[in-house]
Amino acid sequence: MNRHHNTNSLSEVHNSVDMTKSRSKWRRILAFFGPAYLVSVGYMDPGNWATDLAGGAQYGYTLIWVLLMSNLMALLLQSLSARLGIVRGRDLAQANRETYPSIINFCLYILAEIAIAATDLAEVLGMAIGLQLLTGISLTWGVSLTVLDTFLLLVLHRYGIRKMEAFIISLVAIVGTSFMIELLLAKPEVGEIVKGFVPHIPDETALYIAIGIIGATVMPHNLYLHSALVQTRKIKRNDAGIRQAIKYNFMDSAIALNLAFFVNAAILILAAKVFFESGYTGIADIRDAHMMLDKLLGTKLAPILFAVALIAAGQSSTVTGTLAGQIVMEGYLSLRINPWLRRLITRLLAIIPALLVILIAGEEQIGGLLVFSQVLLSLQLGFAVIPLIHFVSDKTTMGHYAIRWHVKLAAWAIAAVLVYLNAKMVYTEAIQYIQEPGNTWIDITIIVFGLFFMTLLVVTIIYPLINRYKKATEARMHPSQVSLGNIEHPVYNRIALALDFSNYDEKIISNALAQGNPNTSYILIHIVESASARYFGNESDDLETRKDQEQLDTYIRLLKDKNINAKGVLGYRNRTKEIVRIVKEEQADLLVLGGHGHRGIKDWIYGETVNHVRHYVKVPVLVVQ
Repeated sequence: MNRHHNTNSLSEVHNSVDMTKSRSKWRRILAFFGPAYLVSVGYMDPGNWATDLAGGAQYGYTLIWVLLMSNLMALLLQSLSARLGIVRGRDLAQANRETYPSIINFCLYILAEIAIAATDLAEVLGMAIGLQLLTGISLTWGVSLTVLDTFLLLVLHRYGIRKMEAFIISLVAIVGTSFMIELLLAKPEVGEIVKGFVPHIPDETALYIAIGIIGATVMPHNLYLHSALVQTRKIKRNDAGIRQAIKYNFMDSAIALNLAFFVNAAILILAAKVFFESGYTGIADIRDAHMMLDKLLGTKLAPILFAVALIAAGQSSTVTGTLAGQIVMEGYLSLRINPWLRRLITRLLAIIPALLVILIAGEEQIGGLLVFSQVLLSLQLGFAVIPLIHFVSDKTTMGHYAIRWHVKLAAWAIAAVLVYLNAKMVYTEAIQYIQEPGNTWIDITIIVFGLFFMTLLVVTIIYPLINRYKKATEARMHPSQVSLGNIEHPVYNRIALALDFSNYDEKIISNALAQGNPNTSYILIHIVESASARYFGNESDDLETRKDQEQLDTYIRLLKDKNINAKGVLGYRNRTKEIVRIVKEEQADLLVLGGHGHRGIKDWIYGETVNHVRHYVKVPVLVVQ
């Protein structure tokens, strides 16, 4: 685990597919294709299956138009996400970090991580159910076995982004082929399917299912993912190259998301033909649907294909969910950890609640847990969509690639619909708990979190507008004529350097030497922080103290070999107080020290040396990050 200073999103595969080379038109188009297929698996993951099954089983073909509408919404939002990555070279998490205050960014980061964990929870349950349906093993074992796909991701990372894309496309092909065969076996009536594209909501229950379909379609982590994946293509950074990338990535999104629409529509049509027309309108659970397919279609191939498609959908979503987690962590925190460790942490966060529900409440509660994962996703959606629209609308950062007014109007309308529908779904779930007697603390908790989310949503909407206006005002307020007077170049004769004997020492020393002159003396400071040093101070003579003195002497010798006047001073006990004391005693006129770059809670863990020292010394302080 380390602090990530590279500004590139997914830096290990950033610009790894070179589009600047001379290629034929079709080879160039095919080389652009790939990112949207990784994104599309989020639109057909196991979390979407329940709403599709319920819609088809209860209302036949009536709600197909809802799937089409949600697919068009997703296409617009994903194209905006791709545009952000292509034009600005920033993923959504990086753009958020550069725009919002730290506290808002931290909240957005936590929500994004919750959304990814909820997505992974749906994938774990989907794969476990698929394994159970195919092999007969218990859900407990099925959930436990899903941890093994951590190693699959490790293998895929070694072969590059194009091989990973090929793997995902293969899994998508398995899902699509399985449902194509299912439809051929079911033989639905084309005329009835066409009627389903006419907008119509029969009753309130149908409206609730429609809300569920729309709410489960647009996945928050996909907006982070797409803005990063398009940057794996190295394009010409001129107008023609950027416009070509936007055009071909839109084509990629249109094809991939239409395939996802086909899968979702196939599930709904299959449920309509097999269950609705047979009178089994209560089918909404994945396992019930699997068992009934054999009886109603009269072939054992149908349930097998259903289980295989479920496993493939869960497995493909696993890979993309991990990539999204990496993007979110690096973008918001500038923190990178090994992909397999990131995958293992994410997977365990999904497995543990799934196992607890199975062991405590029983397998029959898995359906409720799947619904709960979708509610968690719904909570986060607005906090991904709204900043995205702000960023691609900003002419200051996007230039003439900023979206036009009619696209902006459509995007804000979609955001309003999605936020309203998801808020309604979350409200419906929450009100059920509030109405139950004896849940006072749960009621209070739900109300507090509700107020928090509403406040955060308002800030997310308003802050970029205020910030943009503030920057424009500041730009206009600059005086036309500025006089700096006589600027004198400072001369530093005694420069103090605070060293921690890490890989950053060389950088601190080189920056200190750059501020000096041939007559400058350098005071190298190191604070011994062993237990003995903290207790005995300068009377300490433990191994760490001796080793630190040896290291300091080595630095001094190397500097003197370069004809640089240097001396070393060890300090003891309190790091901040000792640095301040030594700077004053040595009469240094400049202090150079390293800054760890941590913020927030990590400052409490690693200390706030720079922040404290600069308040207690009366000389300039140069902080080397």
